[in-house]
Amino acid sequence: MDLLTIGAFAKASGLSPKALRLYDELGLLRPARVDPYTGYRYYAVAQLDRARLVAWLRRLGMPLAEIRAVSALTGADAAREVRAYWARVEAETAVRRDLAAFLVTELTEAPREGTTMLELRCAAHSDRGHVRPANQDTVYAGRRLLAVADGFGPAGAPASGAAVEALRFLDEEAGPRPGNVLNLLADAVRGAGDAVRDVTEGAEDAGTTLTALLWTGSRLALAHIGDSRAYLLREGGLFRITHDHSVVQSLLDEGRLTPAEAESHPQRSLLLKVLGGDPDLRLHEALPGDRYLLCSDGLTGVVPDDRIRELLAAAPDPETAVRSLVDAANTAGGPDNVSCVVGDVVPPVG
Repeated sequence: MDLLTIGAFAKASGLSPKALRLYDELGLLRPARVDPYTGYRYYAVAQLDRARLVAWLRRLGMPLAEIRAVSALTGADAAREVRAYWARVEAETAVRRDLAAFLVTELTEAPREGTTMLELRCAAHSDRGHVRPANQDTVYAGRRLLAVADGFGPAGAPASGAAVEALRFLDEEAGPRPGNVLNLLADAVRGAGDAVRDVTEGAEDAGTTLTALLWTGSRLALAHIGDSRAYLLREGGLFRITHDHSVVQSLLDEGRLTPAEAESHPQRSLLLKVLGGDPDLRLHEALPGDRYLLCSDGLTGVVPDDRIRELLAAAPDPETAVRSLVDAANTAGGPDNVSCVVGDVVPPVG
């Protein structure tokens, strides 16, 4: 067996001697031989490929526990794990990028004078569907607040109701400034999480998702956690502005599932985050003519995005839109509670 000293092996592999000693202690990269008298480590030339892989994975920022798992694999299996890891990094980076952009704007943007204030006209509708024995969704459409909460478990209905009720005071706020609205919404969502814990105490596996928009007169602040969704219809195009916190979405992000496979995956309803965790928070510029949709997965689980776009674009007003969307879900079998809130951004009357 051809052996290299730890110094020579470090130089050839791109790992420092200090790192090699650490990886030995962790069982990640054991030396081929250790001198029983001096304790000096020697490595086999055949270990270089594994060591170089470890070095590259460390440069990616992969945690040591994941490196141990990946380095034990070969070929396509190892490649799949690296791809999955990087997909998670990109998703987390996207969230931080949005937050950074918001902070930069708030710290550098001068107060806007003479901004044209717009109005929000909205409607909400919720239905039990054709299969579920009760409706555990809660919706709200007010002057400033739009919200959808999808409860689950034995106390799902009280959970979703408590979450939305805890946010209702936002509808009475006198038009929060855009720079303060995310803080206001974040505090309110934390309060909603506390309210849900109070009503679900002792109820195992009960909770709720929450997707909410708060209107300032020129912008919309979004809070989102779970797999309910928010969409924007702008100039005929439909854009999803939330990211599902679900097992299936994480598998899609990591390249482990195709969209077609996700549609019939047995863990479609399994959530990674629910109210009580950290929500996604974003601020959206509103334009006249924008139409926003908030909905539970009772709609998106059975009605494809293309059809949602068609129905949203065809409806002359929010009330017609929510009714047509709920009807479409029930026509497709109505296997779940279905809830929709639609808000139109319009110039003020008069």
